Amino acid sequence: MLSYRHAFHAGNHADVLKHVVFIQLMRYLAQKDAPYMVIDTHAGAGVYALASKEATKNAEFESGIARLWQRKDLPDPVADYVGVVRALNPDGKLRFYPGSPYCANQVLRPEDRLRLFELHPSDGRILAENFRKLEEQEGRGGARGKRVLIQQGDGFLGLKALLPPPSRRGLVLIDPPYEVKEDYRRVKDTLEDAVKRFATGIYAVWYPMLQRMESREMPNRLKRVPANGWLDVRLTVAAPAPDAFGGLRSSGMFILNPPWTLEPMLRELMPWLVAALGQDAQASFTLESGQTVTGQAIRREPGARTR
Repeated sequence: MLSYRHAFHAGNHADVLKHVVFIQLMRYLAQKDAPYMVIDTHAGAGVYALASKEATKNAEFESGIARLWQRKDLPDPVADYVGVVRALNPDGKLRFYPGSPYCANQVLRPEDRLRLFELHPSDGRILAENFRKLEEQEGRGGARGKRVLIQQGDGFLGLKALLPPPSRRGLVLIDPPYEVKEDYRRVKDTLEDAVKRFATGIYAVWYPMLQRMESREMPNRLKRVPANGWLDVRLTVAAPAPDAFGGLRSSGMFILNPPWTLEPMLRELMPWLVAALGQDAQASFTLESGQTVTGQAIRREPGARTR
């Protein structure tokens, strides 16, 4: 199925969580001089116009990035993220929202590499066109070269050929649409294969918390993927919808081989995000970390919740 278009959800609370974490993972890798590679298996269109009919249909960005746009008390990681969004909106008006490819392009250094996959033919064409325009704006006019490569295709499959990256340093973002049950299984299978090929890589998976069984079981299944450790952070902005059409209320980021700096940063940050993005008294967060031993998830830290 290829009906999912991220333009309908651009800039919502799930994007805020995903991109805050994504940017901080790249900042961590950039602390060393050696180059690294970022691979986005489901890149989308790259940039989204918030005045488009898709974005305005449910206006999900109004309860996400729009709530942060004018605030002056942003914690450093959130300010870093909002700064990336502001770079796309130099006149100060929130008109466009950057997807993960644009976020990565803004954060990566000239020596780093970005590899993008998108299966949806329309979004794949838009992604390529957006990067072409970006190159023109930056005065590089087609000089993207080896730094950024875009491929229309299945990112689950394409990832295999890229691991391990030549620099042996890398971050993989896996963010499928979860339109079908098969996506949940493929995420786990892809991670298990990827860790075998590139054991020291950082792997970040975004997932929705929905009523369907596959969604609720996935975090526990990912905790059993052999790695040096895992971290699972979840943001809930409202009580679950009474039916399947109430919109997404909760989502998470699951990281394999997380940097040691990530957990303490999130413990400070998540209460602020709950207060900023929460929509009712059920708004909360959970944060867990641990390690995997012989296929069994060993939890290091208890979950945390706050309003």
